[in-house]
Amino acid sequence: MALPSDQNWPPASNLLASVPSKVKENVAIFGLHTYETSVSTRSSVGTPDAIREALARYSTWSYSNQVDLLELFTLVDYGNVQDPDGSGGFERVRSLVESISPECVLTVILGGDNAATWHGLRSIAKNGIETFGLITLDAHHDLRDGTSNGSPVRQLLDSGLQGKNVVQVGIADFSNSAFYAKRARDAGISTISRDELRSVSIEEAAKRALNIAGANGQSIYVDIDVDVADRSVVPGCPAAAPGGLSADELRRFTRTVCADSRVKAIDITEIDVEKDSIDQRTVRLAALIVLEVLNGIEKRKNDS
Repeated sequence: MALPSDQNWPPASNLLASVPSKVKENVAIFGLHTYETSVSTRSSVGTPDAIREALARYSTWSYSNQVDLLELFTLVDYGNVQDPDGSGGFERVRSLVESISPECVLTVILGGDNAATWHGLRSIAKNGIETFGLITLDAHHDLRDGTSNGSPVRQLLDSGLQGKNVVQVGIADFSNSAFYAKRARDAGISTISRDELRSVSIEEAAKRALNIAGANGQSIYVDIDVDVADRSVVPGCPAAAPGGLSADELRRFTRTVCADSRVKAIDITEIDVEKDSIDQRTVRLAALIVLEVLNGIEKRKNDS
């Protein structure tokens, strides 16, 4: 069904453009649909395009910030990386990242499963991964052996990421193992568990994570794995469990971290559009997370 057209209600899809703006703040966005190495079977149908389409469901007016994002931002769309799981996939990701205009203050990566995080941070950091910190909003440690959506954090540590600059927020009961919990501790990774988040606001947790990941001037990469959310709000996420975070908490966390200028990139992962509910609630949440990225960046001006 076609959406109604109203010149006084610009849809958020109008934020997307093929070239940087000369008068607005530019934020890069691209699709990275990894899926072949997932530990749970998932569809090859690309989620990034579905998230782009879902932007049309929302306006550009931020009531809480009292600003029209369309007046302030352009989402410079660099398209999708083709076959990132295949031979030469990482080189294709890196090539796309290298094409991003230096005018873009932040990069948004639309996954894909969590293997996208390994590709994303490695490419964004170029040859300086030790200068980055990592914040994951995730129910899992992602420290498994091998190469899968369960191993990106371990792969990044193997590539030179410093464990002392990794913070994992939302680690959940019955979603990990004693072996990988010990691996996280041994690597110096900080955790803020799902249980802790019942007594600490999501904003406070985000600020704690920023202080650790960004210590000593580190740039920061953020991974939003939606399996941290309650399964009722992300049915399109295969690993989500009952008792996770609310959709509102994911949005507030995103807004808080992106208000910090040390954050250079953020990904949104673990959505399978073919497993989503008929009302597309998982994809629509991802689109709102994209808008919260811009809401956060807008607050950088106020806090500087």
